[in-house]
Amino acid sequence: MNDSPVKQQSTTAFYGQAVASFGLAMIATAAGIYNLQANAWVRAFLAIAVLYLVTSAFTLAKIVRDRQEAGQIVSRVDQARLDKLLAEHDPFEKLG
Repeated sequence: MNDSPVKQQSTTAFYGQAVASFGLAMIATAAGIYNLQANAWVRAFLAIAVLYLVTSAFTLAKIVRDRQEAGQIVSRVDQARLDKLLAEHDPFEKLG
């Protein structure tokens, strides 16, 4: 009686779309900063700010994923304990 949930995998198309979207967004942002009518220091500051934002977004996504996976592991351990208790319990033990 082990009804462990099936691990969901992303399709190749979804992965490709996510990578392409990320690449397009970074290229568009870089082109916008490069063509900005401002001092080189301002453009450099904006470029560093974008890189900081991207790395922060990756870190946040990893933390959210890790917490979700940890919750699934705890849930599976609790379910295993419950299954063991139910398997060991004999409801007719005190009747006879």
